[in-house]
Amino acid sequence: MKYVTLILFFALLGCKSTHPIHQQKIENAITKNALQLLEDKRFHSVSVAVLKDGKSTIKHFGELTIGKGNKPNDSTLYELASVTKTFTGYIAAKAVLDQKLNVEDDIRIYLNGSYPNLEYKGEPIKIKHLITHTSGFPNFPIRSENKKAFLEGLKLIKIETKPGEKYFYSNTAPELTAYILEKVYQKPYEELVSEFILKPNKMNQTKFTLSKDDKTRLVKGYNDKNELMPNFNRTLWGGISGLHSTTTDLVKYMKLQLDPSNPIVKESHQKLYKEGSDFWEGYHWYIIENDHQLIYRHHGGIYGMQNWFVIYPKKNMGISILTNTSFNETGEILEKLVDNLYDSINENQE
Repeated sequence: MKYVTLILFFALLGCKSTHPIHQQKIENAITKNALQLLEDKRFHSVSVAVLKDGKSTIKHFGELTIGKGNKPNDSTLYELASVTKTFTGYIAAKAVLDQKLNVEDDIRIYLNGSYPNLEYKGEPIKIKHLITHTSGFPNFPIRSENKKAFLEGLKLIKIETKPGEKYFYSNTAPELTAYILEKVYQKPYEELVSEFILKPNKMNQTKFTLSKDDKTRLVKGYNDKNELMPNFNRTLWGGISGLHSTTTDLVKYMKLQLDPSNPIVKESHQKLYKEGSDFWEGYHWYIIENDHQLIYRHHGGIYGMQNWFVIYPKKNMGISILTNTSFNETGEILEKLVDNLYDSINENQE
């Protein structure tokens, strides 16, 4: 497998809850699991945010700088890395509802010039392929030094599988999606994220471009050899990565994603590509649904930090876990932490 309970809420879903989960239980579960993580000396800090039935619990542990004892706090800025893609998916869903895009559109409708290579035996790459990693695009852009070079690099891509048939994770596709969103709205992508997501949800600490003061709050992370790693340098639109955020703002993002009355959220959670018996791709959401649960989730990993952002709509719950460490097994370790935290919080609940 890749990489919340109000009685009223469950009544609407036709489910039952025995009793609300006590706040202290959540705090205890966070502390227990976070401290267990930090027993692994490759990890130095971890921030955990849980939203359950509209109430948030945020706790921070460890140190941001080795040997300094400087624990993260609610103002600490983390790089969201690929969780940024869920913002791209949200705006793409809005564009579909605004009738500025159709998921069945040939992507070349939105490109200037000729791109005869962006098809496979006459089968075009469609918008839905871009947002589900089924376009056949390479993982990383052939050229990424600037936007002009990126578009030139698209001409060098060779599509070797029928679009829509095979999942292959691509960082190229979301950047092209961001470019297309700019074209259909005639606004910079960074402005679209602010106008459609950040401002309406008062996510004032979430941003692409950081001020001098912001940079003093930005996490500097490590690899598993305790070597300080660089922050991500965005040269393209930001469809794949580049957003920075705090735990408090991520709680606001959870509230957005748990709003069943929001048509954009509903559209962005649509299942567009089935990858397994209980696993789908949505608008840059990985969706797990079976007899027991429904989950929307995404992982983000960059040079010196990683995070998981997970939504459980049937439990009216969200979890965000962020750490200032990044190495090959980090995502898997954090995934287990999320699962254990979920189990601890929901233990003895129907």
